[in-house]
Amino acid sequence: MHMLAVLLSGFSVFSALIMTLTHFRCDNYKGQLLAQGMGVILLLTLVGLQLTHFFWLQGTADFVHTAYYQVLLFAVAPAFYLFSKPLLQADSILHPYQLLHLLPVLAAPLLPFSLALPLAFAVGAGYLLWLAYSIHALRSQRSRFRLELAILGTVFAIALAVLLLGLGLPLIPEKLFFTLYASAIGIAFLLVSIVLSLAPQLSTEVAEAARETYAVSTLGNVDCAHMLVRLGNLMDQEQVFQNPDMDLPTLAERMQLTPHQLSELINTRLGKGFSRYIREYRVEAAEDLLLDKPSMPVLTVGMEVGFTSQSNFYQAFREMTGMTPGQYRKVHLQVAA
Repeated sequence: MHMLAVLLSGFSVFSALIMTLTHFRCDNYKGQLLAQGMGVILLLTLVGLQLTHFFWLQGTADFVHTAYYQVLLFAVAPAFYLFSKPLLQADSILHPYQLLHLLPVLAAPLLPFSLALPLAFAVGAGYLLWLAYSIHALRSQRSRFRLELAILGTVFAIALAVLLLGLGLPLIPEKLFFTLYASAIGIAFLLVSIVLSLAPQLSTEVAEAARETYAVSTLGNVDCAHMLVRLGNLMDQEQVFQNPDMDLPTLAERMQLTPHQLSELINTRLGKGFSRYIREYRVEAAEDLLLDKPSMPVLTVGMEVGFTSQSNFYQAFREMTGMTPGQYRKVHLQVAA
């Protein structure tokens, strides 16, 4: 168990670095700069904790029994809250009162160690209840995120177990507690990495689902059946998805709808968010182009169908097909031969 905790601590550090470079980019958090920034801060906080655990478990240095560790411990829950709130509740504005969430962090260095750890986990329990409530509020959208929710539900269960361990810390040997805590964070990183590999645009899609959940219906005077036909014509016949600058406001203007109306139409009638809807059309067009023009470079194929970068193209293609564009072309051309 001790060696596993050490390995998972090291994995967490490298995993956080990869997430920062790949997932927390502007194109994954359009209009969600608060969530993007707080997500990076959350990762840095968890990296700080895991490095502390790594050195302590190795017997190299004891930063666990310091004010530095207590600050990190109290920072995790508020950082997670400020990261997830814009995504789960469609509120991308940082309100002044939300800075009150930093008060426990500021008070952390003043607390005795024996009190600081159980209190930090007690505070975390409150945030965990908020998370459970926020996810429950999005239950009408659960069909869109079944696999992701199943994996994240496991992360939630791990967090709950850690909270119970933290609250019972005085009754648990320190070495056992920090071994289990470091392991839990490492396993959570592993599960989140799996989720993001399966759904790279998860943050965007969750934010879209939240906007629809909390918005008042805007389709009262809209002929939805007619608009769905018009939308299909724009995509199938005019292939507007090939425009790399095609976004929700631009397409809504073409359809003489407001962005909120178009977003609600796609979400409620097609069961997906706008970003996924566009990605599906682009990937389907890329599949045809990869086979129809086998000599065309893969990157050129991605640009032709509307993707703006190689990473976006590969992420979306793997998400939809389970393989890279090059693998897809090779497999299907071999079958055709």
